[in-house]
Amino acid sequence: MLSPTGRRVFYAYAAAVLLFLLGGLVRPGFIQTTNVLTILTVAMFVGLVAAGQSFVILIGGIDLSVPWVLNAAAILLATSSGGENAHAATALALTLGMGALVGVANGIGVAVLGVPAVVMTLAMNGIMEGLTLGLSGGMTCASCAAYAPPWVQGLAHGSLLGVPAPLWLWLAVIGLVSFLLQATVFGRATYAIGTNLRASTLAGLRVRATIIGLYGLSGLTAALAGIMLVGFGGQASLGMGEPYLFQSIAAVVIGGASILGGRGHYLGAVAGAICLVTLVSVLLAMNMAEYGRSIIYGVIILVLLLLYGRETRES
Repeated sequence: MLSPTGRRVFYAYAAAVLLFLLGGLVRPGFIQTTNVLTILTVAMFVGLVAAGQSFVILIGGIDLSVPWVLNAAAILLATSSGGENAHAATALALTLGMGALVGVANGIGVAVLGVPAVVMTLAMNGIMEGLTLGLSGGMTCASCAAYAPPWVQGLAHGSLLGVPAPLWLWLAVIGLVSFLLQATVFGRATYAIGTNLRASTLAGLRVRATIIGLYGLSGLTAALAGIMLVGFGGQASLGMGEPYLFQSIAAVVIGGASILGGRGHYLGAVAGAICLVTLVSVLLAMNMAEYGRSIIYGVIILVLLLLYGRETRES
């Protein structure tokens, strides 16, 4: 018998399969191996950001700073490396460090200063937007002739055993996140804090440190997504992170996580990311306009929240 969380994860994967089958009916060749791998590769970008959102949503928080952390990471990698492999390692370390540092700042604001997560992360998103616009001069990186190093581009477009390299990276992230949440003291503390913050504090758990660490991981995964995205596209551009805020939250919710915290699994968010990207592909095959896709997104999230809320009350 599956637990409520297990059922939600199962439903998310079942929905992904159904969407692929629907796509096959709408457009011949939709479920060919090449197209499926392409969809999964695009889903990887959403899935990386959703990993960070999963961390903070599990404690009843949220990270609204991911769009411009991702964008800043893409631009920082391109500009600090100068598009050269010789500086790629330093640029990667600098970029990932920036993402983690911004996340830690969010965590300190939430856990130590007591600023609500929505306010803290939204303010940080504005700060990162301003810094990015200021440092880039308000121009696209194409105007600055800033490109991702060839090594990063090769990673984003390479393959191993016939499977795109980004999917291998995503598989590694899935394994690491799942292990961290399910098999470590840090993971158990995360679920405990999300279930009952006060009880976790009274039990002697390092609540503040855990919250700061979770937001740090959210910033880190957003930066990693920015690195992969600029590698995939070759160049960074302003606003490239905007679509990933709603999509990352939607992926976590579709995957069965409780928006109030304490319940969920990253495997569900993975399925949610695949569902969203597959849904977009199906709608594009049906020639649906962008506003229609946005409406469908919103309706799906609302329906799922209503269904999950009812299931929680009944259990």
